Amino acid sequence: MLKSKQLLQQFSKEYAKYTPTNFKLKRALVVTKLSRYEFEQLRHPELSPDQLQQKLRDRGTDVEMVLHLHKVHKDFERRVVQSFQDVGCEVKLSSRLEFRSSLSKDVMSWADVIVPVGGDGTFLLSAGRASPLFALSQQKTPIVGFNSDPLHSEGRLMLPKHYSDNPADAVSRIKSGDFKWMHRSRVRTTMLGSNGKIPEPTDLFRHTEVKMEQVSTAPEMLDQDMSYKYKAKMKRVLPYLALNEVFIGEHLSARVSHLQLVLDHQDMVNKTKCSGLCVSTGTGSTSWHTSINRITSRDVDDLLRSLPNGNSKNVMMMRQNAEEIAHRYNQGLLFAPDDPRLCYSIREQICVGVWPSPKTFKERDFVQTVFVKSHCIDANLVIDGSISFPFNDGAKALLEVHPEDALLTIALD
Repeated sequence: MLKSKQLLQQFSKEYAKYTPTNFKLKRALVVTKLSRYEFEQLRHPELSPDQLQQKLRDRGTDVEMVLHLHKVHKDFERRVVQSFQDVGCEVKLSSRLEFRSSLSKDVMSWADVIVPVGGDGTFLLSAGRASPLFALSQQKTPIVGFNSDPLHSEGRLMLPKHYSDNPADAVSRIKSGDFKWMHRSRVRTTMLGSNGKIPEPTDLFRHTEVKMEQVSTAPEMLDQDMSYKYKAKMKRVLPYLALNEVFIGEHLSARVSHLQLVLDHQDMVNKTKCSGLCVSTGTGSTSWHTSINRITSRDVDDLLRSLPNGNSKNVMMMRQNAEEIAHRYNQGLLFAPDDPRLCYSIREQICVGVWPSPKTFKERDFVQTVFVKSHCIDANLVIDGSISFPFNDGAKALLEVHPEDALLTIALD
């Protein structure tokens, strides 16, 4: 396995091949989020606006706030569109729902830039479409996102919040080339088996099966070494790349997930019972990865008090700095968006009796590849919390990072 610095240098050379050298902003595809009010309208198309609002009130919903946030988002959406038009850019506007269901490769290739407007969920959806599997050419379409409501949404994947106050400034800088390119690593998931078939995925946003005609991938024969190592004949790449993470675990969260892992193609098979496996990128390290692994000042204080000299002067001083210690630890969980490594985390691993096997198996570590075999009853493999594939007993998947899969984004400041 290559060391981290060597791997990053290798990937940086590959990233350069996919960095535009003559970027010109002429056409922008704006992908706007579905507001809560629009979502409720889709759920109840038979109701008039007055009837819908009454239904929401009967449910206990703060209708005035829902309508206010809807207006805030739509007003900001218009400002973003106008900002691109003001610099001579042709704009096409698509809702999040339309974007997921009906946009073709032609529309994706038409755009010079994809502009998600909303929150991180809208950005992740847009990133899913800005994939080599959707493109008609090797030229990548970059993404730059605007947070439409920074008061109520963190929007870590979007431009800094001050550009929500002045989107025209950001658009002007993009038009003039005053920005930097950022390549965000993504997880490629390959299913291994005997026939190369992919189970039908589910769109967790719409709770419907996903049609994959536009993004079909062909099954391939495994080479002899891989076939022998993983007891499979065929492989097939899933037609979606994960920008944040891939999660594997039982559908019912109260049920134990039984998984086998092989790290970096080693000979050791690691067996675990847990609440699921999360394999994160650097981009995703600010999200679920941190939520799983973070500690609180209370955790630090409890640990220090448990020491034999817990009441000593030095330990008491450290306990006074418990919040700072916890903050430093949590910041250490983060890694760069262009980092070519993955970090896997085992959620709530059972550590009694024979589990895990071997006992030295780490519940979190950096790797380049993760092979996973399921011994679950009703499990799923979920990409960015959005697309879910069945992953039950006997299912096998290989998770890895390739430089050509990286998401090209525009960074300001």
